[in-house]
Amino acid sequence: MSGRLTTIGVTCLALGWAMPMAAQSSDAERFWGQWRGPDATGVARHGNPPTEWSETKNIRWKVEIPGRGSASPIVWGDKVFLLTAVPLGDPVPQATAADALQPPPAGQSRGTRRRGRGRARPAIAMHRFIVMAIDRQSGDVVWERVAREAVPHEGHQEPNGTYASGSAVTDGEYLFAFFGSWGLYAYDMDGTLQWEIDLGTRFMRNAFGEGTTPALHGDTLVVTWDHLGGQSFIVALDTRTGAERWRANRDEIDTWATPLIVEHEGRAQVITPAMDRVYSYDLETGEIVWQSRGTTMNAIPSPVHADGIVYVMGGYRGNNLQAIRLADANGDIAATDAILWQLDRDTPYVPSPLLYDDALYVIKSNDGILSVFDPLTGQPHYQRQRLQGVPNVFASPVGAAGRVYITGRDGTTLVIRQGDEYEVLASNTLDDGFDASPAIVGDEIYLRGYRYLYAIAEE
Repeated sequence: MSGRLTTIGVTCLALGWAMPMAAQSSDAERFWGQWRGPDATGVARHGNPPTEWSETKNIRWKVEIPGRGSASPIVWGDKVFLLTAVPLGDPVPQATAADALQPPPAGQSRGTRRRGRGRARPAIAMHRFIVMAIDRQSGDVVWERVAREAVPHEGHQEPNGTYASGSAVTDGEYLFAFFGSWGLYAYDMDGTLQWEIDLGTRFMRNAFGEGTTPALHGDTLVVTWDHLGGQSFIVALDTRTGAERWRANRDEIDTWATPLIVEHEGRAQVITPAMDRVYSYDLETGEIVWQSRGTTMNAIPSPVHADGIVYVMGGYRGNNLQAIRLADANGDIAATDAILWQLDRDTPYVPSPLLYDDALYVIKSNDGILSVFDPLTGQPHYQRQRLQGVPNVFASPVGAAGRVYITGRDGTTLVIRQGDEYEVLASNTLDDGFDASPAIVGDEIYLRGYRYLYAIAEE
């Protein structure tokens, strides 16, 4: 698939990148500029949000967000950024299945397509794909941009409930909003469009819906594009222009996991979980550094990393966790000592893990059942602990100030003490449901619900 690229305001872009790198680094540690926070582990090192809240306690503001999105909020400076998709008008009848537009994979007859080719599709409404900037202090909308209006080519799985599941990402100069098949957009922090690119159309198995978030490192943005209806690939883009730096084809079906970019021994690697293989690519060239066996089908949890060890996992139709030591990872590592330890039970389907100091927090499937492991040895601190009041979890846990926050779909956030023993500090319930993961900055925690965005801080 060839990309369509539009570049706007090249002079403004050049000026925008004059910010000193030291200042960028400091801000990156204090704010929540990407999915899973400053270190992509789920931890806010400088955060200290409240332990307790309710609809009448410690709510700085609560604003209704149009549409429904699972995109998690990100925070930079005095703004919260959010993506959403808003249906417009009545659904439009769709005559045939979306994958009828695509040829079957090589070696497979049209009659054996796994997505049920030829079945009638549900009616789908026109959607408006929106990028929002919200004032952190007041909750007022600072600016709102319509990235695109389109009738989606296929539906989505109902629990997902949205066409805006991937999160925005920013480096403090540009805000990148990725809507999958409906485009990738780069704005400056005042909402002026800098460039946009169309990477094509994804056709997901059983129309499960899209939800990938790009990974950002320096001046490179990385997007994985795994699906069933055409060639899967990973692509690295120049953040200033949107131009492709490299692209590598992948023999994988649908994934949702955000790539993890880590530096090891002076080399930046892009780690991408998938069903068949876990690949690490050289960020500069796109060459494969190492590969291992895959996680599970429907690779959703994002990897985490600390102290030279990467943790990848999946939990759909199976269980798999691999702790991979980068110092020993080269070539095919599936049966080598590069895999420090591994696990074949109780791994997550949707929630990503939390890596907080000497504890790796892992939720079983989408259930409110928690296991916590020593990251170096895999020895459990405790296992299969049922989280009272949080029976079903899509959001990923986050951590700050020696506390872990686990938000359930029914509106309850359980706060537990970080460490090797299970101790509940508080249970907080709001009048909304939550699939998006929280963001923590300073003394605030932001929760994006099905209807509302909450800013929670001590009164």
